[in-house]
Amino acid sequence: MGISIWQLLIVLVIVIVLFGTKKLRNLGGDLGSAIKNFRQSMNTGESEEPEKKDTPKVSEDDKGKIIEGQITEKVKS
Repeated sequence: MGISIWQLLIVLVIVIVLFGTKKLRNLGGDLGSAIKNFRQSMNTGESEEPEKKDTPKVSEDDKGKIIEGQITEKVKS
């Protein structure tokens, strides 16, 4: 009890009539590029190590100003 080749062809013909070949071609290209970009990001994510972020140095002029960010280490003064 599977899907026969004739049933698949009928569904394919209905989809082509509803959407048209140009729209299906664009959809296929978009899907292919999305998969390609996903694979590239997965490969570069595994090969690269996370970079250490340098803590910015605060000058005397900047003391007392509010700087948004994440505290990575506490500096004793």
